[in-house]
Amino acid sequence: MYGREIFVGKSLNGKELGKGITQRKDGIYQARFTNRFGKRQTLYASTVTEITKKLREEQFRDDKQLNVISTGMTLDEWYEKWITTCKKHCRDTTKRTYAIQYNRLRETLGWRKLTRLNLIILQDAFNQLATDAMRCDCKALLVDMLNRAVEADLLNKNIAVGINPIIENELKEEKRILSEEEIHMILGESKGGQLYPFFVVALNTGMRMGEILGLTWDCVDMEGGTILVDKTLCYLPEGGRALYEFHQPKTKAGKRRIPMTVEVRNVFMEMQIRKDRIATRHNPRPGMEDLVFCSKTNNPVNEANIRSAIRYLVRKINRKYPGLDFEPFTPHGLRHTFATKAIEKGMRPKTLQKILGHNSLQMTMDLYCHVEEHTLKEEMALIGKVV
Repeated sequence: MYGREIFVGKSLNGKELGKGITQRKDGIYQARFTNRFGKRQTLYASTVTEITKKLREEQFRDDKQLNVISTGMTLDEWYEKWITTCKKHCRDTTKRTYAIQYNRLRETLGWRKLTRLNLIILQDAFNQLATDAMRCDCKALLVDMLNRAVEADLLNKNIAVGINPIIENELKEEKRILSEEEIHMILGESKGGQLYPFFVVALNTGMRMGEILGLTWDCVDMEGGTILVDKTLCYLPEGGRALYEFHQPKTKAGKRRIPMTVEVRNVFMEMQIRKDRIATRHNPRPGMEDLVFCSKTNNPVNEANIRSAIRYLVRKINRKYPGLDFEPFTPHGLRHTFATKAIEKGMRPKTLQKILGHNSLQMTMDLYCHVEEHTLKEEMALIGKVV
C-alpha cells in the first residue's frame, strides 16, 4: 500500500546514516519517508541521534494511525480521521469552514459506509442543498476527503468527482454593488458612529473585512500616505470565550501597500484621537494593543458585529425613507463596489489586481468587476446614439 524509503544515506564525511537519512551541505540532517497517504514527509534535526529518533517516532505514529482505519468506516468516521490527520496543520478558521460545509452533508451521508456510497446517493444528497454555491463548496470538500480515502486504499476510486453541483436553470445571484447615491446615503446615516470609518476605509481601499479589522497603527504610514496590508484578524470562539489571533496572507500577493486617499487619512486622524481617549479608560487585550479598529471597551471588533450593525443601518434607512426599499448589502459587497467603481473611473485592471491583493488578473476581472446599467448606456453611446 505504501513503502518506506530504501536508500541508505551518508554523512558529509561518508559515514552511513541509515535508511532515508542524509546530511545536507549546511550540516543539517534530514530524513524522508512516504506516509500512509502516499505523500513524502521530510524531517530535520541538528544531530544524527535526534533525526533517527524523530524518524522512528513519526513512522510509528503513521503506522498507528493506519492500523485504526476500518474497512467498514462511515463517512462521519472518515471525516474525523481526515480533519485530524490530513488537515492537521490547517488554520483553525479553515477547519471551522470545513466543519460548516460537512455538517450540511452529515444528516444525509454521514451514517453511510464509505464502500456503500455511489453517485446516485451522493447526487440526491447534493440536490437537497439550498444553493449552487453550497453544492460547489461541499463538492470540493467531499472530493478532497475521498481522494485521501483512495490514497489510503479505503476506496478504489473517487465517485464524488462526478457530482453535478449546478442545478439547471438556477440563476447565479448578481453581487450587490452600491450606487453613488447609496454610498452617499450610508456614509451620511453612519456619520459619527463606529460604522462610518469602516465604510470609508472599505470603499476607498477595497480591503477585506478581516484585513481592515486587523489593521494596526504600525501599518498606517500617515506621512507616506500608505497602508500596509500584512495580516487578517480572525475570531476563534472557544469554550464560550472570544479568542482573536492574527493570520498572515495566504498568498504573496495578499501582502501589499495601498495608497491612502484624503478621506481615509482624515478618518485615521479622528480614530487616533478616539483610540487615545478609550485607552485612558480601558486596557486592551494582550497582543491587541495596536489595533486601529477597536470597540468602545478597547476590544477587537468582531466581524459578526459589523454585519449586525449593517443590517440595523439598512432597517433604519428604510424606516426613515418609506418606499425607498434600500436593499441589504454585505461587508464584502463594499469590496466589490470599490473594484467596480475603480474600473468605471479608469483604473487599469493590473493596478486594481495589485490593490486587491489577487494572484491573477482573471480573478480580479471575473469576481470583482461588474457593469452597472448606466455604464452600459454610456459605453453603447460610443457606438451610436442611444434611444
